[in-house]
Amino acid sequence: MFTGLILDVGQVESVRAEGQSVHLELRTTLAADLALGDSLAVNGVCLTVTQTDPGGGSAVVTAIPETLSRSTLGRLSRGGRVNLEPALRVGDRMGGHMVQGHVDGVGAVARRSKRGLSIELSIEAPEEILRYVVEKGSIAIDGVSLTVAALSSTGFSVALIPHTLGATTLEERRAGDPVNLEVDILAKYVERMLGAGRGSGITEDYLRRHGFA
Repeated sequence: MFTGLILDVGQVESVRAEGQSVHLELRTTLAADLALGDSLAVNGVCLTVTQTDPGGGSAVVTAIPETLSRSTLGRLSRGGRVNLEPALRVGDRMGGHMVQGHVDGVGAVARRSKRGLSIELSIEAPEEILRYVVEKGSIAIDGVSLTVAALSSTGFSVALIPHTLGATTLEERRAGDPVNLEVDILAKYVERMLGAGRGSGITEDYLRRHGFA
């Protein structure tokens, strides 16, 4: 489990293919705190640390075909920058929202606009993702926890404050760039409950009164 609060922007040192999988060597300030088998979110994708070099400041993670098909990780190359967040530990502060690191799909930046000190990104997203997106709700873009500012039939927009721009790779995103998207898991649970609740007394009104909708 993650929060969507990026702790380091790492750099891809090497990309090594093995069969249909890819090994990514990442240079990161988090290396000293990572151990073999730890979970690490890379641009929002939960991956397992398969090798560490604390002294050299690097760690290796592996992306399997399923992961590559559902995310942008297959597009990474040497020198690329990535958002990194280690898994939550007991007692850690929950500052963003509940992020699983299970990317739902890939969207694309449709437009980038300056709004005072902030930058507004308009994101085009597939319908199967948009069904879970609500205005003022949470969404993770490349692993970054953000609030949906506006919603349309083809996508949504988010506002990036200066801190977010400086602490993540989203400052680099331009029109046409692909991004990993993960919707709020609570939206999926609500949908599931509504589907299972038909005939059982669980209704939209019930969920709304109890804070689930």
